[in-house]
Parts: sequence; C-alpha cells; structure tokens
Amino acid sequence: MRSAIPDPAFWAGRKVLLTGHTGFKGSWLSLWLQRMGADLTGFALAPETTPSLFDEAKVARGMRSVIADVRNREEFDAAIRSAQPEIIIHMAAQPLVRHSYAFPVETYATNVMGTVHLLDSVRRCESVRVVVNVTSDKCYENREWLWGYREDEPMGGYDPYSNSKGCSELVTSAFRKSYFNPAHHAEHRVALGTGRAGNVIGGGDWAADRLIPDCVRAIGEGRSVHIRNPASVRPWQHVLEPLGGYLVLAERLHRDGPAFAEGWNFGPEESDARPVEWIAQRMTERWGAGASWTFDGAPQPHEAAHLKLDCSKAHARLGWRPRWSLETAIDRIIDWHKAHLAGEDVSRICNQQIDEYLQHGH
Repeated sequence: MRSAIPDPAFWAGRKVLLTGHTGFKGSWLSLWLQRMGADLTGFALAPETTPSLFDEAKVARGMRSVIADVRNREEFDAAIRSAQPEIIIHMAAQPLVRHSYAFPVETYATNVMGTVHLLDSVRRCESVRVVVNVTSDKCYENREWLWGYREDEPMGGYDPYSNSKGCSELVTSAFRKSYFNPAHHAEHRVALGTGRAGNVIGGGDWAADRLIPDCVRAIGEGRSVHIRNPASVRPWQHVLEPLGGYLVLAERLHRDGPAFAEGWNFGPEESDARPVEWIAQRMTERWGAGASWTFDGAPQPHEAAHLKLDCSKAHARLGWRPRWSLETAIDRIIDWHKAHLAGEDVSRICNQQIDEYLQHGH
C-alpha cells in the first residue's frame, strides 16, 4: 500500500506559520513547504547549534523568519496577527530530555506556556483554520510495556521534558473543548489536532545528547562512539516521515476539520523499534573507515527503556504510513553527512532526499 503524501496544490500560495522553524525538524519542514510554494512565516529562537541545518541550508531565503521567543506572549501574538496564517504548525519546543533535568523551568515555560500563548492568540486571529500542535511520543504515561501506545492512553511523563509534552497535550485538549469544539466548528471554524512522533533522525541534526548527532560527531573526529543506554528501545524514524504526517493531517483538518481534530501518532513500523546498540552498529558499519562504538557505563539520568507507538489510526484514517525502512533512513543520513563533508550544497542535498522520499513506493 502506498502512503498518503502531501498535496503540493493544497499548499501552493497558502499562508502558513511554522514555529520552531530554525530547529532540525523545523528546517526540514520549512524546505518542504517552500518547495510546494507555501507563503511561509517562521517564528523561533535563533538556531541553538553551530553548525545548524537552518544556516547551512540557507532556509531563511525562502520565507519570512521572525527570531523571537514563544515565552514572550506579546511578541508571539504580534507575529501571528502580522502573518494572518490559515494554517499553524507549532513545533517550537525545548526538545531534549537531559536538558530538561538541568533546566525544568525553561522546559515547562517553553513547552507548556508556549502552547497556551499560541492557542490564546488563535482565539483572536480570524484567519486561522487549522492548528497542528506537535508534541512527542513521550507525552504518554510510560508503563515500560512492550506494545505500542494508542492515542487514548493517559498522558504523563517521568522527566520534565516528557511531562511538559503531556501537559501541552492536556492544554490542547482543554482549548479544543472550551474554544474550538468540533461540535461547534461552523461557528469558530478552527480545527485543532496534535501530532505525536517518535525519535526522529536525519541529516543535519547537530543537537547535543542525541544518538545520531553523537555518532556523526565522533566518527567525524575519528573517535569511538560512546553509547549511554545500548538496550533502550526507541521508535526511530527518518525526520521526513512524521513531517509528511503533519502535512497530511493539516490537509485533512482543513477539509474535514471536526472528524480529525484529535491526537495522532506518527511512528515507524513495529520492526523499526530498535535498541540503541543496533543503531550504533549500523551507523559505524555503513560509515566504514574504521568507525566503532563503545558502551559508556557512567551513571545517567532516567530515560524510558521501552517506548513504542501504535499508529493504526493514522494508517487507517489518514492513509499515512512510513515510506522508508530504518536501514534506508540510516543510509540516507550517511549519504547526507558525507555529501556535507564533501562541501556539497546543503539545500540541494535536502531537496534531493525529499524527492527520493516522495518517489519511494511502499
């Protein structure tokens, strides 16, 4: 079965506000929206890493880029009113578990109050028809069981990051029921959905404390890759997989709002929920040139050992399903970073991989 993919004709000329556009996922999504001709505005802090995909791919060239903070309610509201978007995709976040242990207040302020600020502004912005709030697979109360979480499982989260994403889901649910109720869609005309994705991987991610960037850095510097939690199972997927899901969801929310205004899981096939050590082994084998990995046995903050998503609903109702296997995703990451190291044009590398993704049958 072929997976549903975004419709360029839908996005051409449509006013879109993307928060978090300077991040890893945001940069890939910005490039994808730009190639479809969207009238795109971004709102986010400056890129947090050097290098960053946002700068390397010159993402700002094809959009209006507002560098500001979702914690600043006035600036955020002014940007939304200025952009007059029809569709908002909210990805601005503090995205790292380990960072959240060190900076819990910043994490909650960004991930929870950032969501509140956005949805409160949408109440007063007549142009908005669709909001997709991107949270996380870690929003669920993790019971360390072996099967995938479905969208109606309880929200929770052990650490501040995971819990803040559960909170963002609860905020979204409260605003949906109170202000954007599907039963009264004809009056407010706003369809509000959430996207919950697993561990995304792809070329151009240089964040600290993430497995693939740690691998790329170590291999590039000729060091052995140090692995913290080799047995931890994660729902790994290439970044283009959930991004395609968010876009397809936004299209359906626009067309059939009330029927789709809820939470949606976007994760890999069951077989691609793999342990960390499998990823490290595949990365180092595929890279070649003597790349290797070792176990870092130092004490680590708590992270869930088992986490998988049940994506049956997205498969059945959106027609969305993964297009690339995990092996293909890792091959594309290595291709990307080798091309980058060779000095190739980063925007062209990304667009070539989007082409390959869209042309790939399932």
